Amino acid sequence: MSLKTRYEFTLPRGYVDRNGGLHRDGVMRLATARDELEPLRDPTISGPDDPRLTIVVLARVVETLGTLDLVTPHEIEGLFAADLAYLQDFYGVINFGSQEEFDEFVAAQQGAGPLPGSEPSPAPTQVEVPDEVPTPVLSRPGRASIEEIRTEAR
Repeated sequence: MSLKTRYEFTLPRGYVDRNGGLHRDGVMRLATARDELEPLRDPTISGPDDPRLTIVVLARVVETLGTLDLVTPHEIEGLFAADLAYLQDFYGVINFGSQEEFDEFVAAQQGAGPLPGSEPSPAPTQVEVPDEVPTPVLSRPGRASIEEIRTEAR
């Protein structure tokens, strides 16, 4: 029996690079303790409740995105909110969920299919980003709303 450590995903909208190329398919690896601890040493991260922590951790575990072989915090910051939420949920499912939860998550993604006006392609293509694109409805463990992060006054 072998442990699966890398998981393919398809973003609901996709990352649009500076040339207008669309990148939707990627690979995320399982996180290590170092992936979650090392960003806390980053001087731009104020602590475990800092929203930027999510960006840095995801940049460490997303190995590829479309034709990008190096995914940095810059690319993660450039994602649409729906894609960032999707990656956060995907991270949670592959690292902390059961096989059943992972299977449900993948089935919900496949059931939603590509969004109108987008077609998955192996190479980046010029794309016009519509003003409003419906977000696929995901069953557990999807994100129902944007969560507010509480911060204490310093």
